[in-house]
Amino acid sequence: MLHIIIKKFNELSTQELYAMLQLRSEVFVVEQDCVYQDIDGKDQKAMHVLGIKNGKIVAYTRIFKPGDYFEYASIGRVVVAKGERHHKYGYDIMNASIDVIEKEFKANVIKISAQAYLKGFYNTIGFKQIGEEYLEDNIPHIAMIKDSSSF
Repeated sequence: MLHIIIKKFNELSTQELYAMLQLRSEVFVVEQDCVYQDIDGKDQKAMHVLGIKNGKIVAYTRIFKPGDYFEYASIGRVVVAKGERHHKYGYDIMNASIDVIEKEFKANVIKISAQAYLKGFYNTIGFKQIGEEYLEDNIPHIAMIKDSSSF
């Protein structure tokens, strides 16, 4: 069972911050063999959604209110530890992130910059591709929008 905690940057303990950055580095830098600047100065503005299992962060996203990153609210750095993906925690962490955006930010439109190979996953939770595929840090990405204002 995944336990979800939402924190502002200044509410994170040093242990949580370290574990969160370690997970992001483990997947985005090492597993995906991509050298890029993960610590980008945006974490301070973000809300951090931590998925914890047995006291360890195994899933994570960071979310932004409208205007802080994109024109719309956004979700980024979506990550699940390699050994935990079979539990489908990506759905849990994304649904928790969407809930926070809708409840706390009162936002109905969410934009993401998704790795292109995950398009199907994001489609299943209501995101639709907008525009063409592009390279970000040498990895194919697509912009996607979820608009729940029409429901």
